[in-house]
Amino acid sequence: MLRYAIRRIAQLVPATLGILLLTFTLFNVVGGSSAQAVLGQHADASAIAAFNARYGFDKPLLLGPLSAPPGTPLRARVARAFDTQFTAYCRDLLHGDFGESVAYGMRVADVLKSGVGPSLSITVPILIGGTIIALALAMLAAAFRDRAADTAVLFGSTLCMSVNYVVWILAGQFLLSYKLRLFPIWGFEGFAYILLPVAIGILSGLGRDVRYFRAVLIDESNRPYVRAAYSRGLSRRAVFMRHVLPNAMIPVVTYVSLSIPYLFTGSLLLESFFGIPGLGGVSMNAIHSADLSLIRAVVILGALLYQLVNLATDLCYAWLDPRVKSLEA
Repeated sequence: MLRYAIRRIAQLVPATLGILLLTFTLFNVVGGSSAQAVLGQHADASAIAAFNARYGFDKPLLLGPLSAPPGTPLRARVARAFDTQFTAYCRDLLHGDFGESVAYGMRVADVLKSGVGPSLSITVPILIGGTIIALALAMLAAAFRDRAADTAVLFGSTLCMSVNYVVWILAGQFLLSYKLRLFPIWGFEGFAYILLPVAIGILSGLGRDVRYFRAVLIDESNRPYVRAAYSRGLSRRAVFMRHVLPNAMIPVVTYVSLSIPYLFTGSLLLESFFGIPGLGGVSMNAIHSADLSLIRAVVILGALLYQLVNLATDLCYAWLDPRVKSLEA
């Protein structure tokens, strides 16, 4: 397991370098002049030159000049060649420095810190709670396939999928917050303010998750080893808990892992309708105000988080099914 983990971690190095190079190219080369994006199209040459000198945009992009006056030490030649925008970009990222936000007038890292807590406070409970509830309902439907319990679960999941996400939000705010006064309708001042957004987030995605998990569990329950387990006299509960569920976890882990990178940016609609100051609103404000430093930070962190999630998913595969390690050998 250790060798497999080390090999997977080593594969992250070239992928991470590729992500850094791609984002640098998109925002520093393809994206055009950062000075004009911030100062405006009508900024004069002196203001643009001062802006570029302040933020290091007057340096070479990837590699500096290799030529140097005679007698220049090799160390100085190398330092001059690598005194570029890309090396400064990588060095700043290693120190957690994403630059300054034009829209917020503060460092990008501080903007992200202020928004990551509210976003995770709603997205993490939605992911964990939704997955547990969906798995429980899917196991109930798969265990009693084509019976009343299965029909009820399928009907409920279809109903959840048929109603638009915005309708769930508006109905929840009107009925539960405005009419019944059970939850606060706006703001982020305590635990009570996240209960309704989390409940709506779970309910809106429950139908899709239940139907997928049900299909996976039914496919696994048709395997020959399941029939053999029943023939040995095991109860339906024991068969599903000891055999079907553990062997169906690989597609479940894959499905859940695809949602994890989006936890970072939060749920834009929930944050907008409930007044939660999370990263969804921060990202939209950055796009509307052409705040390139903040947009770049969100893109980079999202890509790196996706890399880490893939690593964790592969390690989960190896833990759930030892055959994965032998196939990768």
